[in-house]
Amino acid sequence: MLLKDFYSVISTKRNEGQFFTEIKIRKDHDLYKGHFPDRPVTPGVILMQMFKEELERQTGKNLQFSKANNVKFMAVVDPNVDDVLVLESEIEETAEALHLKGVARHNGCLALKINASYNWV
Repeated sequence: MLLKDFYSVISTKRNEGQFFTEIKIRKDHDLYKGHFPDRPVTPGVILMQMFKEELERQTGKNLQFSKANNVKFMAVVDPNVDDVLVLESEIEETAEALHLKGVARHNGCLALKINASYNWV
């Protein structure tokens, strides 16, 4: 985990080529002291990192971010409003890379859409 103890996995459901993971964000994590003390906001790059870490956990392989074809941040992820985040992912594995189509939902809203590729390390 890039940010130690930033989140914990509540549950994961996996179907062929898809997974759904519920994550509990630690709203008292040091990250929020700087981003931002009066209104905590989870940085978009952290949301992207969470997808990478979940892909590594699901595949049991180390990955390196390669490229993003499309990333859209749709809503603020404020852990004081709701400290649960749901990652929904479709993955396709090739010999060269792992390809992800994912969305993150927070407080019932779409927070992030991402299409990205990761190389095997």
